[in-house]
Amino acid sequence: MGDEFYCILKLVSGEEILSLIMIDENNDDPIIILQNPVIMKPSMSSTGHYYVKINSWMEMSNDDIFFIKFDKVITMTETKESRLIQLYEYYINNSNEEVYKSYGEVNPSSVKGYVTSVKEARKNLENLFKDCKEL
Repeated sequence: MGDEFYCILKLVSGEEILSLIMIDENNDDPIIILQNPVIMKPSMSSTGHYYVKINSWMEMSNDDIFFIKFDKVITMTETKESRLIQLYEYYINNSNEEVYKSYGEVNPSSVKGYVTSVKEARKNLENLFKDCKEL
């Protein structure tokens, strides 16, 4: 087996994936071993900000290792772009942080804006309003 490296692959299906890969050349039919492959799509928001949308390559699978034969690959290139690798590693290391509800909804947390209950917010706003009236 060869060394591991970050690689962008273009498959015959048209998909472009980024993965940490290793090539197994031990037999007559070499195989590419993919670890945590992802699809990264660059996009532009309506406000003109550039962002990258990252999804798992196999969204319904719990596995993180996949095997591909060379005949399914059009081209592949090693990437050493640090920002791309940082985004990839951040996604892989933090993808299990959020607890998803059905239909892709995310549970609220203090990080995502849920900082108080409605009752507490109403009480604080009423107190603030009363203090302003006294001035």
